Amino acid sequence: MDKTIVFITGANTGLGLETVRSLLRSSTPYTILLGGRSRDKAHAAVQLLQAEFPNTATVVTPVQVDIEDDDSIENAFNYVADQYGRVDVLINNAGMSFEIVFNVGVIHHREISCSHEYILGSQFDPQMYSGELAMRDMWNKSWNVNTTGTHILTHTFVPLLVKSADPRLLFITSGTSTLTESDNLAIRLNQSPAKGWPKTAPSISAYRSSKTGMNMLMREWRRILSEDGVKTWCVSPGFLATGLGGNAERNRQLGAIDPAIGANFVRDVVEGARDQDVGKAIRWDGVQPW
Repeated sequence: MDKTIVFITGANTGLGLETVRSLLRSSTPYTILLGGRSRDKAHAAVQLLQAEFPNTATVVTPVQVDIEDDDSIENAFNYVADQYGRVDVLINNAGMSFEIVFNVGVIHHREISCSHEYILGSQFDPQMYSGELAMRDMWNKSWNVNTTGTHILTHTFVPLLVKSADPRLLFITSGTSTLTESDNLAIRLNQSPAKGWPKTAPSISAYRSSKTGMNMLMREWRRILSEDGVKTWCVSPGFLATGLGGNAERNRQLGAIDPAIGANFVRDVVEGARDQDVGKAIRWDGVQPW
């Protein structure tokens, strides 16, 4: 119980899993609560990590939590409160992206478990997308996961966070969320598609706007918890070579960096390297403009 207790959502894959690996490599021992929507996948991730790090002093425990499900969040809170009594670091990593292509008035989508940066400038074949989701449902779901669900989970766990001697609250944001840089035409995502309708260029308007909303959510939690000494950030880990967007190797060819780099950045924030930037959206090389 003297170890720093880290609770990270969406940690059975992607950046979340890499962040747990990074913490396992740290010289500081932790108690890590590995959150996953699926209990089985969370358990499988813990077993994988135990095999990779058999001699670690850090303890990793699976926790089932679905940030779209209030009962799941409450059950996770009750478990953590009963077993540990506090949380020192809460990392809001769970999120969702919906890649959409407008095609004859129908929105095709591919739902992706999102823990890291969106592919900037990638082109997608509509045949990659499966299923259909109405535009209103897609927008509502994007905000429900990335902003509303994140807020509800944070609100639920704050009573445990404020019991810590050094509480830290991290929100994993996106480079696509910055309003200031949305005019940067060097980023293909910001370029206007050709004249005419329908548009066939990829769009992530719902995802990036929900992450912009989450940035403001972080600022609100910074205000609310300032007198409680909670250090709060949005962490923008960069464009990572993961399966987010369809193909990790293609992402790497487009210039994506090793996911471990983003994970090490998150660990650095946990371990105090960016305490001078509390209340801001941060990148590994500086502060991300709003």
